Amino acid sequence: MSMVAAQEAGNKKIKKTFVLDTNVLLHDPQALFLFDDHEVVIPIYVIEEIDKFKKDLSELGRNARTVARHLDGFRMEGNLTKGVPVNGAGKVRVAITSMDLPPEFQSEHSVDNRILAVALDTQKHTSDRTVIFVTKDVNLRIRAAALGLNTEDFDSERTDISELYSGVAEIELPGDKIDAFYQNGRLPLDDPYYLPNQFAFLKDASNPAHTALGRINLDQECIEPLLQSKEGMWGIRPRNREQSFAVDMLMNDNIKLVTLVGKAGTGKTLLAIAAGLHKVTDESVYQRLLISRPIFPLGRDIGYLPGDIEEKMTPWMQPIFDNVEFVMGLSRSERKRGRSYQELMDLGVLEIEPLTYIRGRSIPNQFLIVDEAQNLTPHEVKTIISRAGDNTKIILTGDPYQIDNPYVDSTNNGLVHAVNRFKTERIAAHITLAKGERSELAELAANLL
Repeated sequence: MSMVAAQEAGNKKIKKTFVLDTNVLLHDPQALFLFDDHEVVIPIYVIEEIDKFKKDLSELGRNARTVARHLDGFRMEGNLTKGVPVNGAGKVRVAITSMDLPPEFQSEHSVDNRILAVALDTQKHTSDRTVIFVTKDVNLRIRAAALGLNTEDFDSERTDISELYSGVAEIELPGDKIDAFYQNGRLPLDDPYYLPNQFAFLKDASNPAHTALGRINLDQECIEPLLQSKEGMWGIRPRNREQSFAVDMLMNDNIKLVTLVGKAGTGKTLLAIAAGLHKVTDESVYQRLLISRPIFPLGRDIGYLPGDIEEKMTPWMQPIFDNVEFVMGLSRSERKRGRSYQELMDLGVLEIEPLTYIRGRSIPNQFLIVDEAQNLTPHEVKTIISRAGDNTKIILTGDPYQIDNPYVDSTNNGLVHAVNRFKTERIAAHITLAKGERSELAELAANLL
């Protein structure tokens, strides 16, 4: 081969074959289209597993039905066993195999074994491409690697939670500049290389007690004071630095997407609810406060509970009810007399719904809080945010360390994905809450256990 021919061959894009596991498609039904011009292989056993989810009322069921529709569309375009063109030079095909795994791998994981066998068979009969088995199952990746397969997790943007954007910049300044910030209500930025709506913790290098809090305004290239309410938000006031930052972005009507990340007891949901009620009732900026959260056990674990769907939902929505009633300041005697969050719902001020019911709606003029957003996939978060109508503000709250969804983890869930994607946008803001304010015991539990 000549030097020129070798260079041309080296410049050619190496084609790959990706064999997908079931959880990849349930995580993101659009995964079929995300492998550019490479080949995507779907083991027939994956389709059998997806079929088991198609009647579920959960997000998994919805994703399963979407995958089935995509595959049926491919079937109408050509022969799925030979491959149907997608993304131009790419293709999708369905594969089956009679190959058996080594005896050491024979176990109760019968479906997983058949999927692995398809991947091995594909690798055996593919000489011109690199074959990669893609799954979100950690144990299955280990087993696949032991069989000699190239394996990858399905995730284009993994983020170590310890490296997640905090939303705060600590800036050391001479004491006279901090004094000038208090006097003038603004401080010009010498260094404009910050992110939009990033918060600033100004520190005096010579006096650690001399500090100030502000928000970076890139349009004006300055640091501005935080928004504050003398009366608080329905009596709720920030108790620490991060909560002050959170209140600022919750009260700022120019910020349309707020992400609040923090462990249990840091006040994420409480501050969001208080701000929402303040904006709806006191300032009339929004028509309604809509609060929702994903219900993963829906359709599986609530069937044995008595009552109608609303009564079945109560155990999963109760944390929201408790926070609303705390903000309302209801005493024990008032609760005994029958006062509750229901009063706000009857007035049309408040609406509390499972996330399943929000999908497909257009939501204008509302203050929307999505609690426990760490349980959502990036695709689901995209679906929710795209529901926002004119003059709607969305708040995503959650703790990436407490995940119930088996198809996401702390590095690739929808909440973390939204933080990363929107941190450079002027209509979005983020803060990571670190200090627990629920109680001394709760803070110790969150840190020690």
